[in-house]
Amino acid sequence: MAAENLPSQFDVVILGTGLTESVIAAACSRVGQNVLHLDRRNYYAGNWASFTFNGLLSWIEEYKNQQEAQITESEQVWRSLIDEGEDVVPLSSVDSSISNLEVFCYASEEEEKEEETKAPLTSCQPVNAEAVSEETNGDSTEAQDTVTGDDATASDAKTQKEEHKASEPKEEQNISDISEPSQSQEEKESQLISSPAVPPVEVEKKITYQKLVKEGRRFNIDLVSKLMYSRGALVDLLIKSNVSRYAEFKNIGRILTCRNGKVEQVPCSRADVFASKQLTVVEKRMLMKFLTFCLDFEQHPEEYQDYTEKPFREFLKNKKLTENLQDFVLHSIAIVTQQTLTEEGLKATQHFLRCLGRYGNTPFLFPLYGLGEIPQCFCRMCAVFGGIYCLRHSVQCLVVDKASNKVKAVIDTRGQKISCSHFVVEDSYIRDEQRQSTSYRQISRAVLITDRSVLPSESDQQISLVTIPPLEPSAPAVSMVELCSSSMTCMPGTYLVHLTCSSSGTAQEDLAPVVSQLFHVSTIPGEEPSEGAEERSKPAVLWVMYFSMRDTSTLDSSSYSLPSNVHVCTGPDGSLGCDYSIKLAESVFHHILPDEEFCPPAPNPEDIIYDGDGPQAEGPGFDESATTEADKSQAEEEGAAHERSPSTESSEPAEMDSVTQQAPSDTTPSSEE
Repeated sequence: MAAENLPSQFDVVILGTGLTESVIAAACSRVGQNVLHLDRRNYYAGNWASFTFNGLLSWIEEYKNQQEAQITESEQVWRSLIDEGEDVVPLSSVDSSISNLEVFCYASEEEEKEEETKAPLTSCQPVNAEAVSEETNGDSTEAQDTVTGDDATASDAKTQKEEHKASEPKEEQNISDISEPSQSQEEKESQLISSPAVPPVEVEKKITYQKLVKEGRRFNIDLVSKLMYSRGALVDLLIKSNVSRYAEFKNIGRILTCRNGKVEQVPCSRADVFASKQLTVVEKRMLMKFLTFCLDFEQHPEEYQDYTEKPFREFLKNKKLTENLQDFVLHSIAIVTQQTLTEEGLKATQHFLRCLGRYGNTPFLFPLYGLGEIPQCFCRMCAVFGGIYCLRHSVQCLVVDKASNKVKAVIDTRGQKISCSHFVVEDSYIRDEQRQSTSYRQISRAVLITDRSVLPSESDQQISLVTIPPLEPSAPAVSMVELCSSSMTCMPGTYLVHLTCSSSGTAQEDLAPVVSQLFHVSTIPGEEPSEGAEERSKPAVLWVMYFSMRDTSTLDSSSYSLPSNVHVCTGPDGSLGCDYSIKLAESVFHHILPDEEFCPPAPNPEDIIYDGDGPQAEGPGFDESATTEADKSQAEEEGAAHERSPSTESSEPAEMDSVTQQAPSDTTPSSEE
């Protein structure tokens, strides 16, 4: 919507399109509130955003330019709009939530064409070399336009939901498919034409920086790395509100840990425990007994009441768990720190166990195309119910009524005065003078593009969660999420790796040792490790970005000197799940509208009856369908188990382990219970 056409009166004005703000916008719009949703950026989701590789490079450039630019706050425009009895609270126009950003490229800087034409020179067949050279050059210029019909489907990742089948083996088939026409054309000249088809396959596997840029649209790189617990607050909200129809999800295939420099699978379910080769028979019994206790630990307070004020690690030692099992439980199942208290650790373990089996063998889901899709899904819901959106548009200041000490209006960057009853704002828009404290925790982040998995398996299309215990006693534990190409976040033949930990120094200082331990980092771009070296068994890092992100999750309303109807939403926290942000959104919503339901279910499109559409609704087929859907909606409210629509049915929850699924494919929470 054009900024000049904005109405002058809204119930709620929201600044920032992160997950928390987007959920609040959807919830307010759903119950009939007039919502204006703004963001100074030119993309949705704020620090929750996902970028293509080329988009991320542009974002990095913008960050560097912002660091160099001297921005002065202009007050002349809005001073003339302030009336007597009104005060002003200026907002910040500079985002300082990202810091210590560093980028390193380890992929070869050679031109892609030069690299591809080298392989045929090793062939002893001149005719074949020419044919293969023509084919590879054609592939480098035409991209997916020259491949077979199945591969053309894979080239349109955003519009085809079956793109999850695109993988490295498919990329190899693409090359063989391209070679076949040339072989048939030269068949009369030589019978050995098929033999030189193998060398180009090996050359294609070497990925250059130019290849990453060329295939940049296949990447969806998240600024914040999180997973969704299958029984967590976010999944429950997606199901309840019907927002799940806007997204697709993939099950996390395995949970790994790194111990003594070796990556191994964590046994977290009953089947995994008894199938594990890392545990002795005694350890298996001990672990199963402890996990069974955690499922209903509240029923046995005598077991842990002496440790409620002590670290969870001490309680694990008291339970006579071995060091091996303590690491599994602490870092890979409960996913807590060394300082976490016992009761909190038991609740985290219980939550993990209760999430197992709902959609697969692990408790986690990941949204296809990246986490940045989730805020956009809620923005879409808000827009469906009348919310107005403006990107590249911000608020300069708040207009406060001196008598009531409440915000009565905002003045946007175009100089328009817009009245509102409530104002919701992302923390990064608040100036330091409105804060009680300017000391923050930081989250260290690293984003890597690698050439293969840290633990190769039969299926190379698995999303893995890797937990890495502290390398030193004072260092933080690191969580790592490895994404494959079927998650729609990276190009075939590569993996996208996210590392996250609480900061003790800069992001590079915190995470570079972990990267060096698990991956091969070349000293010269494109250099390969020597034959027989230990580094050769490690995945190679092609590109890496380090940065720190401000963690304001410990702040509350008392941390700001702001009017009572201004609600501040903190940014992403350092935990693996999204529960904190959803609970904060619900809290802010109930503060604004205490008597309204938070995100009630949106009607299905086929259930909506428009004015004048009565005659079009006639016919037994339509009426029967509408009745069925209405009955289903009523049954859901009563807690009956059912699937919400035929297009999203699934016979077994575990099917999400191997195929991508639409979010509504799960059964409703009531049916699971």
